[in-house]
Amino acid sequence: MNYNIDQALEILEQTPNTLKQFLSNLSEEWIFCNEGEETWSAFDVVGHLIHCENTDWIPRLNIILSAKDDKTFEPFDRFAQFEDSKGKSMLDLLNEFEYLRIKNLDYLRSLNLTEKELSLIGNHPSLGEVTVKQLLATWATHDLGHIAQISRVMAKQYKDEVGPWVEYLSILNK
Repeated sequence: MNYNIDQALEILEQTPNTLKQFLSNLSEEWIFCNEGEETWSAFDVVGHLIHCENTDWIPRLNIILSAKDDKTFEPFDRFAQFEDSKGKSMLDLLNEFEYLRIKNLDYLRSLNLTEKELSLIGNHPSLGEVTVKQLLATWATHDLGHIAQISRVMAKQYKDEVGPWVEYLSILNK
């Protein structure tokens, strides 16, 4: 599938509600479970998505679209959510993510990006040159990856409980 901003928006618009429906009203055992040391829980992932809304997608898009000669992105802190999420509940995080995502998508729509603008280039600190199109395609793919991650982490909590069905449950064997 080739990148299409309207199709990407279909995913980006759904993510907050998908997560809210999936994660609201779950016990702490589900919210904070992970796959072991130095892995992320659903709580951590939602906190990470909030950090991305604040410091990644739109700020980097704005760098590329700016009149500045230097289009280099600030390095991204993949672990900022651990500090930023302290003292918050899952519902707090889900509501904050929803608010930020709506605001960011409204802004993205207001830009009415052209094909020419989708081809503009920024400089990622470790990946090198990237286009607006690649940045925006990554945003949607990033959402899908983290939705899959949350499902995998939660499913693995019952890996030892499903007995012989484990061989048929591919999510438990990745």
